[in-house]
Amino acid sequence: MSLINTIWWIIPLIITIFTGSLCPAMGTVLITHKRLLQVNLISHCVLPGLALAMALGVDPSIGGVISGLMGALAAESLANKKNENYAAVMNTILAGSLGLGVLLIPLLGIRIDLEAVLFGDLLTANAGDLLRTLIAFCTFICLIFFNYNKIVHIGLDPEGAAASGVKVSYLNLALGFTTALVIVSSMSAVGVILVIALLSTPTLLGLQKASSLRIAMVRSSIVGLAISVLGFVFSIIFNLSPGPLISVICVTSLIFLLNKK
Repeated sequence: MSLINTIWWIIPLIITIFTGSLCPAMGTVLITHKRLLQVNLISHCVLPGLALAMALGVDPSIGGVISGLMGALAAESLANKKNENYAAVMNTILAGSLGLGVLLIPLLGIRIDLEAVLFGDLLTANAGDLLRTLIAFCTFICLIFFNYNKIVHIGLDPEGAAASGVKVSYLNLALGFTTALVIVSSMSAVGVILVIALLSTPTLLGLQKASSLRIAMVRSSIVGLAISVLGFVFSIIFNLSPGPLISVICVTSLIFLLNKK
């Protein structure tokens, strides 16, 4: 029985560690590239893909990544058009995408724990969730390792990067794909909606007086890891849902940061 109990909490804990480190590192890149609103769009676009994949008997994470990537492409297209109502259009699309996902569930006759998808259900995570998290983590590490200087250049001066021969659209697509993968992999921990808190708050703390993107990512990951593990421990002690608890700790940390200034 003790072995079963150990397995029960060890997989969620490992997912918490990797998600808490990965999301803030990803968020650091996204914030420096001014793409956080696009991330919110991607997170809402994941649900229709999840529903369609389940109806077709395919791994839901594949459908979620594909639909999330389509959302990233739509966001990239809108960004390139320099639409003056960009934010309003983006928010309309994300709300419509979430609505479409919710409607597809009864229309396709499938059963999805919508609360778990949107807000996470870490304590029921399994080996498949852990595998998705590890794949997302490795994908992000490869993206940064092979393209770090280009990513920094694009974040500082996208037009200058394009003029110097950097394939900006290709890297933005790779970034969008990785973002969708990170969001889907975080589904069991904090859900596709609450993940935005883990992408943002630790990053804001980690960016304070950071001298480079690399240092900011490391600092953000440390903060995110601390917040996630704290939320995981509190969820077990007080029998609460880890995802919402982690997001509340994120908000509390942000309020502390703002009051400290």
